[in-house]
Amino acid sequence: MYFNNAGWFLTTLYPTLIWRKKVEEKIIYLTFDDGPIPEITEYVLEELEKFKVKATFFCVGDNIRKYPDVFKKILPYGHAIGNHTFNHLNGWKTDDDAYIDNVQRCETIMSEIRAELIHNSQFKIHNLFRPPYGLIKKSQIKRLPGYQIIMWDVLTGDFNKDLSAEKCLHKSIKYTKKGSIVIFHDSIKAEKNLRYALPRFLDHFISQGYRFETL
Repeated sequence: MYFNNAGWFLTTLYPTLIWRKKVEEKIIYLTFDDGPIPEITEYVLEELEKFKVKATFFCVGDNIRKYPDVFKKILPYGHAIGNHTFNHLNGWKTDDDAYIDNVQRCETIMSEIRAELIHNSQFKIHNLFRPPYGLIKKSQIKRLPGYQIIMWDVLTGDFNKDLSAEKCLHKSIKYTKKGSIVIFHDSIKAEKNLRYALPRFLDHFISQGYRFETL
């Protein structure tokens, strides 16, 4: 079960976390979770470059470990990078010490690659964290004071194999507004819906005068 729009209940459950941005201009904050994955992350980068759009990638540490060359391809485009734990952990089902250690393990592998590429002036280093599944204990939040914890305003549902690509696009457009933080996934599970919805989503909002920024 998931909600395409975060809504009142979820945002009041965690009021200190960032769900959307208060902006007057037509700005959308596009994010991608669960990569890097060969071909899929690269497809996303190609589409973003076609539309001259910047986004924020919340990366799983173990995927960075397995596919460091794909991870490195994200950086020269000026996109922002965030931590998504090393093993895509559910915070509600994980002991606090183990959860924090897993976040740090992801940070460590990202830092190693940052050190190799720090000369690239376009590489944006932000202390961003998104809990997998959006599930995190308040006790875990207290132990991550150095991070901006980013949730979402719009969950596209691209990972849902029972959701058609057309409905994925329709729902994503329906709920997105000024200041929305939108989640797509550069993952195998989401690939079919992602390939259909992403370019059409970008084209729709750019034609409406919106621009996309990193977090």
